[in-house]
Formats: sequence, structure tokens, C-alpha cells
Amino acid sequence: MPETRSDGTPGNSRWANRRQVLARSGAVGVGIAFTGVLSELFAGTASALGRSGHGPLVPDPNGLLDLPKGFRYRVLSREGDQLRSGEGAVPSNHDGMSAFAGRGGRVHLVRNHENRPTARIAVPAVKGITYDPAGKGGCTALTLDGRGSVVSERVAIAGTAVNCAGGPTPWDTWLTCEETEEKAGTSGYTKDHGFVFEVDPVDPHRTGAVPLTAMGRFQHEAIAIDPRRGVVYETEDAFQRPFGLFYRFLPNKPLGGIGSLRAGGRLQAMRVPGLPDLSSIQETGASFDGVEWVDVPDPLAVQTPIRLQDFGPKGITHAQKLEGCYWGGMCVYFVSSFAHRAEGSAADHFGQVWRYDPTRRRLTLVVVFGPDTDVQLPGESPDNICLAPGGGLMVCEDGDGAQHVFGVTRRGEVYAMARNRQNTGTPEAPEWGEFAGVTFAPDGRTMYVNCYSPGTTFAVTGPFHR
Repeated sequence: MPETRSDGTPGNSRWANRRQVLARSGAVGVGIAFTGVLSELFAGTASALGRSGHGPLVPDPNGLLDLPKGFRYRVLSREGDQLRSGEGAVPSNHDGMSAFAGRGGRVHLVRNHENRPTARIAVPAVKGITYDPAGKGGCTALTLDGRGSVVSERVAIAGTAVNCAGGPTPWDTWLTCEETEEKAGTSGYTKDHGFVFEVDPVDPHRTGAVPLTAMGRFQHEAIAIDPRRGVVYETEDAFQRPFGLFYRFLPNKPLGGIGSLRAGGRLQAMRVPGLPDLSSIQETGASFDGVEWVDVPDPLAVQTPIRLQDFGPKGITHAQKLEGCYWGGMCVYFVSSFAHRAEGSAADHFGQVWRYDPTRRRLTLVVVFGPDTDVQLPGESPDNICLAPGGGLMVCEDGDGAQHVFGVTRRGEVYAMARNRQNTGTPEAPEWGEFAGVTFAPDGRTMYVNCYSPGTTFAVTGPFHR
């Protein structure tokens, strides 16, 4: 589609108290630790947030994407169009995504497709990179030239299931995570699912479709890699009891490059002595020393899901809805997006951000929101989040009503960066697809983001440096 420029309309502001809470909590100083609570903060808003950020959003005359004045978008790919490789149609349910630098100013995008058995358009099966022919999920890869035009689009891995998030590796590959633990014989699958797969954005056949089984079979959400030690941290998105665990994987060949994670390693789960449920901690800044890591008895979960396995008389530490996982500085940050006592959690909250320091073996609650604070945060968790090139964060909203990409400045100011205008419902009951996969080009000049449904990948350019 043609490039589109936005131009004119005011918004409103009602977020001063929430910004103050962020500042008091110390989350502004942490920066990356906003992960996971932001969609709770932003859920339900339907217009630009005051004069912070880049100004009010301007209605798009083409009805796709509202942006601030001075910003433009280009549609790179849409669900149902033909892949440039000729392998089939662009699949449904665009989700997690990352951008990698290529030669000659090129950019490589790897995009997840969170396809379940009911997905409208499956990832086409391609010889050599298809895991389970019955799986409809996977990844596609786009290559952009120095001017931002798509020069190739192809399948990067197929035959997987419910590819939600993941994370980049230090050697510039993508780890795509299956957010399911269905086994062969269920939902028509011919192989077990619930694994992590490595995807090479330049040549997918280098990585193939090999499950990294030693990293565990569970409802994977996201990963983060310690760039010095090579330890891989993993979150489990289980919002119903028994809740998920926080894991680390100790590779036999740490930081070994493409294919090194196939060499196996040890999967361990985090145990915080005396703390069976992270939701019970409500005080920001609470710290726990002496964190333990316990070997997972059966990483393949042949008979019993990992979170139900026997970790000994001391048990293991659980948390509801573990999602984002990011490395920042010398620590890993991870998120419990919400906890509901009515669903079995020890306490209610609308978002926790935890920081684990592997050197000190210390776990710290960085920020918490909930019904006992002056911030009432209904809604759901974000799909993806990333650092903005000018500082602060970008976060994809996944809640009710109009869906946004929101930004948070280093001062904790909240602003709307984009609004999805694609309605998949009816005028009486509109449904706007969530955003996902927000990421920036290596030079920081272009923001890439997906609309989950109808699957659309946008490239946004403009004065991000302001």
C-alpha cells in the first residue's frame, strides 16, 4: 500500500497520578523494568495522552493506523497476501518480532504467527523447515533494503504451534517460543509441542526446525540471555492453577553461536525460600537473598507438566501469568502481568516487575500495581515491549476497546504512539486487534510493529529522536 502521512486532532490527559506512582516506585530509574505492567496502566484508554511524547494522534484517512503529526507508516505485509517467495499466503495472527542488521543497510525481520489449530491461514509447510505438518504456527522472515522496501518474504519455520513471543540471541538469531504444551495425538498434532526453536533470519535452513528439547516443554512465553554467561532465562505463561515457573537454562555450549543450544544443558526452576507464590509480596523494593535453582526432574514433561512435578519437600516458587523477560545491565527482569486471588493466587495485583541479580542471587520486586494503590489497573497484559531509540519504552496494548502502542518517557510520562483503526467486528460491537512485536531497526530510525488481527506489519518513520 502507499506510504501514508498523518495530520491533525487533539487528545486528553488524565494520567498525572499514574506517572507519579511510577516515579515514586523507582521504575523510571530502572527503565527496562516497566515491562509487563504497562498494558494494565494503559488499558481502556481511547485517545492521545496529553502533550507528552510526540503530540496527539491524527486520524488516518485510510483507516489503518493513527500516528502523531510528522510520522508516516508503510504497510510491509498483510495477512492473506502472497508471500514473495511463492510459498503461499501470508499467515494469520502476527505476534512477537525482532529486527536484525543485514549487509548493505538491509534489515531482517523475523515474525511469529501465534496460530492454533483454528487459525484461518496456516504458515505454509516448507521442506526442511517444517516440524509437524499438522502445526499451523511458525515464523516468517522479511528482508528490507536500505530504503525500507521489502525485497523478500518467506517462511522461516513451519509446523510449530502458538508461537507467541521469544527473544533474540547475542549471535543474531531468533528464539521462537510455543505457548502450548499439547502432545502428539491432541488437536490433530503428530508431534509433541511446547518447545523453543532457533530461527536464522538470513538463512532459515541453517537452523531448520529442531526443537530445543533440553530447554523444556511447557507454555513458553519469552526468553532473555545473559550476554556474559550465556545463561538463558525463560518465563512460563500459565494463568490458571498450577501457575507457571521462572526458569534458567545452563547450556553445555554457552554463547556458542548458531545451533549451539542443541548441545543441551540443564533446566532449572527458581525457588525463593519461604516464598511459594510471588503474588503475596506487595511492597516495592522487597528483596530476597539466597535464591535457589532446582533441577527440573523431567524437562520433557513426559507424564506430568513441569509446574506439577515434585521439586522436593521445599516445593518451588510459582507466579500467575509470567510474561515478559528482558536482560538489562547485569540483571534479568521478568513480569507477572496480574494475579487474582479468586483464581488461586495468594493475593491480587495488576502487575509485578521482578529483577533477578545472578551475581548476588537476589530477587527484588521493582514495581507493583494493584487495588490497594492509587492506581486502578483493569485489563490484560502487554504482548511485547521494547526500548525506544530516544529513551524510554514502547509497549503494545492488549486489552479491551481501542488498541494502542504507548510510549513511556524516561520521566515516566505516558503517551500514545499509534492506534489501530482496523475493526474486525461490527459498528455495534467493534473489535480492534491488539498490537504485538514492536521493535526498532538497528539504526533506531524505523519502528516495526504488528497488528495481531487482521495480521498486518507496519514500518513507522518520523522524528523518534525528539
